[in-house]
Amino acid sequence: MDKDQPVLIASNTKTYVSASILKLIENKKLQLNQPILNLLSKKTKRLLLKRGCHLNKITIRNLLSHNSGIADYVNDYYFSYVGKNPDHQWTRDQQIEWAMTIAKPLELGKMFAYGDINYLLLSEIIEKQTWKSFCTAIRNLLDFERLSLNATWFVDLEKKPANTLVFAHQYSNTYNWDSFEFDPSWDLYGGGGLASTTKDLALFFQYQFEGKIIKDKKLLPEIYTYTNPRETNNNYCLGLYNFPSFYGNKGYHHGGWWETDVIYLPELNTTISVFTLLKEKCDLNPEISHKIIEVIK
Repeated sequence: MDKDQPVLIASNTKTYVSASILKLIENKKLQLNQPILNLLSKKTKRLLLKRGCHLNKITIRNLLSHNSGIADYVNDYYFSYVGKNPDHQWTRDQQIEWAMTIAKPLELGKMFAYGDINYLLLSEIIEKQTWKSFCTAIRNLLDFERLSLNATWFVDLEKKPANTLVFAHQYSNTYNWDSFEFDPSWDLYGGGGLASTTKDLALFFQYQFEGKIIKDKKLLPEIYTYTNPRETNNNYCLGLYNFPSFYGNKGYHHGGWWETDVIYLPELNTTISVFTLLKEKCDLNPEISHKIIEVIK
């Protein structure tokens, strides 16, 4: 793998979605504790209300922190279906509909339940507030051009940037998957979807914490502030994990299903991103990050 080759960064996309929502809040278009009842499309609202979701009580904060109680569609059956139907072209509406058939809603705000469904709904909210496709809106809100994030784009929804190297293959032995063999729409609409390089991903995280994206100094800390009720085993905040200690260093982290990891270390003012192309070798990522920290120190 060349260091400048892009890969699918999967759930790291959630951090970009979260930052875009906070940018809309900074621009006075949304409020963090605003109920989502009137922020969704009529079709989505009808589906969720029919399933018993209390949209007048579920807030943007609940979606960002995965305690909305809305059941997710990503489970073993979903992976099995994707594996058997690699060419299926998913839509966001299909995935939201699938989620509504999985299980009854959990109690709102009572427990952490990580789910792509939360970020699919956030991508829809971004579209309704900006009147643009969510991929265009995210690019504009986060100002990829100004920050020179020139190797970051939504696969299939945007053109591959010029002068970007070919994709690297990503593998899973457990599922017998090669990323090249699947239509990327299975993980595309906010829960995942971005392609990037290690450099671009690290730069985005670094710029985020340097205040170059969200400039409101009172708002920015929300992204790494715990949302109550907090379970002892849950370090998720608003689009990233808050690690009190990563090899003795405070860190803010997110990862992706294909084992793409990024962590910002405020005490070192450093961001490290590591991609492992074989999912089952994911333990290498923290080990490599640790070695890099030792070199920096």
